[in-house]
Amino acid sequence: MADRDPDQPGRRRLLQGLAGGALLGAAASGSAAGREAASAAPPASPAPAAERGYYACAMQLAVDAVNPDTSRESARARMQATLRRVDGMLEGTRRWVGPDLRLVVLPEYFMTGFPWGESIPAWRDKAAIDGDGPEYAALGAMARQHQLFLAGNAYETDRHFPGLYFQASFVVAPSGDVVLRYRRLVSLFAPTPYDVWDRYLDVYGLDGVFPVARTGIGQLAAIASEEILYPEIARCHAMRGAEVFLHSSSEAYTVTTPQKKIARQARALENLACLVSANSAGVRGVNVPVDSANGGSDVIDYLGNVLVAAGMGETITAYARIDLAGLREYRRRPGMPNLLSRQAFGLFEASYANADFRRKNGLWRDGKVVVPERGYFIESQRDTLARLQARGIVVP
Repeated sequence: MADRDPDQPGRRRLLQGLAGGALLGAAASGSAAGREAASAAPPASPAPAAERGYYACAMQLAVDAVNPDTSRESARARMQATLRRVDGMLEGTRRWVGPDLRLVVLPEYFMTGFPWGESIPAWRDKAAIDGDGPEYAALGAMARQHQLFLAGNAYETDRHFPGLYFQASFVVAPSGDVVLRYRRLVSLFAPTPYDVWDRYLDVYGLDGVFPVARTGIGQLAAIASEEILYPEIARCHAMRGAEVFLHSSSEAYTVTTPQKKIARQARALENLACLVSANSAGVRGVNVPVDSANGGSDVIDYLGNVLVAAGMGETITAYARIDLAGLREYRRRPGMPNLLSRQAFGLFEASYANADFRRKNGLWRDGKVVVPERGYFIESQRDTLARLQARGIVVP
């Protein structure tokens, strides 16, 4: 427990207190004393422009994978070249979209591509970045230079879990600081916090598993790639106040409606949250057709409407205005369409408590990290399927 951020509970209590005070003030205004105080108070200042609305862009980039690199040095050089390319594109994007561009989302593993046969130690050495390493420093410099929030996804190390890496989605603020770091929870190819669950909770707490960044452009949360297909992840973010989902992805884009597009619209609608999804514009360096994951980046509003969607290729055409004031007003509005307020989560508590399908702590034994072979992930899935068949949930 000593490793957990000591300020996190205090910040949360402060925010809850401020929110509670606002609600109490609103209730008091219905009384005579409240009306008198309201009439004597000066008119409220208008909300800052970003809180009323701003532009967000899903930057669709080609991924120059590090898989062909035979050394850490050559892989890191390729990653730095990608970061320089992104920096140049950010300058052009801001000129194209306009000065009220406040948020740019980059694709999944945009610096490295994905492991394609490499062992856990080999990929960690070649492609996983440190939380205080030069890559994050470069991203921070870009966010400061272009004065925007920069979101993306990378493989990263964690000193609490030596030998492993996690796939992380991040947000860097215009100050240059990383204000959100979310580790992917569902993966068939990489370690996740659930594989070291007890220790991860001890270090970061549950709010560190589902982090929400409270910023001047809204309350931000990240969802990684195929996790958009799992409603609970978005829902747990929404339970903590998330208003804008940032979805870094690398997925097949087809002329038929892709599954993830359906899921993105559903996640936005059911949580009354906006969503910005950046897909890759092809992945170079692995032996699959380069355009297998190319196109379809989009921006979705809090009613599930697709505001804009990109075609194929490197492009910044997936940009749209995030109506933050409208979202907040809609969430406050009583009525049947306010799905978030009508959900009764207690209905499902017992069912979830007993649904221990996948085993936790598979990579945490006797107080130490277990570095797995690649086969660990598929064997874990087979184990889960066997348990489901034994229980009659999956019919043999």
